[in-house]
Amino acid sequence: MAITLNNGFKMPLIGLGVWRMDGKDIKTLLFSAIKLGYRHFDCAADYKNEAEVGEALAEAFQTGLVKREDLFITTKLWNSDHGHVLEACKDSLKKLQLDYLDLYLVHFPIATRHTGVGTTDSALGDDGVLDIDTTISLESTWHAMEDLVSMGLVQSIGISNYDIFLTRDCLAYSKVKPAVNQIETHPYFQRDSLVKFCQKHGICVTAHTPLGGATANTEWFGSVSCLDDPILKGLAEKYKKTVAQIVLRWGIQRNTVVIPKSSKLERLEENIKVSDFELTKEDMDLIKSIDRSHRTNQPAVFWGVDMYA
Repeated sequence: MAITLNNGFKMPLIGLGVWRMDGKDIKTLLFSAIKLGYRHFDCAADYKNEAEVGEALAEAFQTGLVKREDLFITTKLWNSDHGHVLEACKDSLKKLQLDYLDLYLVHFPIATRHTGVGTTDSALGDDGVLDIDTTISLESTWHAMEDLVSMGLVQSIGISNYDIFLTRDCLAYSKVKPAVNQIETHPYFQRDSLVKFCQKHGICVTAHTPLGGATANTEWFGSVSCLDDPILKGLAEKYKKTVAQIVLRWGIQRNTVVIPKSSKLERLEENIKVSDFELTKEDMDLIKSIDRSHRTNQPAVFWGVDMYA
């Protein structure tokens, strides 16, 4: 299952996010995922495990487990590297041991104080608030991203965590249209207007945190997971699927790409098995009714300022 991006490249509808994956586990997890059929891997400089992912990918290619051209690899530009886009991209490519990226995203629509290429620190001032670099515009960052395409380092470029207004601005100043907007969206945070806006303008929506963050985000941000919702549990019983499979199927039927993260083999296997059933319109509408506008990923916990306010 794949979606065709606005530049003609195809992106698998299901990917594996590597956020919070322990470096020592990555090789086993990636090899297992590839054997299960995963062909889309979502990385980021800020996850601090690109080197381990790169080692696993290199071995997978060398042993013939999979070909490079059969994989779709995404990584992201960190906030502190907005003024150093080319260097940051090359640093990620080196760590991932790749000649090109399938997709490179602006991780957040905010430029912060530069702390050295690839260091991905979130520099705070003495007041405990994120040090924002007001000399760098998102437009200049985007034009530097566009240069990566013309240089052949990146096939597609996109944005992440952009709202409607910032997405609209990007469309206005872009020469190369963003192919993707990666945002948090799940049954408790459906963001229907943003999803519709992006899709209307030919921007694919990728759902990060598609299962609502579960234990990880509860630990970090005190958020509530939709996986315990009684309506979703009822649908799981009806379709004889897990709640996670219901939620991922819902995401796919919204024409969004889903990139669930898991470090458990049984979950990897479960998450990719969502192509053998379809939710009815009535059940899609039922899930629509449980939206709580509840964001589970809250970087303000670390940054001292809520960029979504």
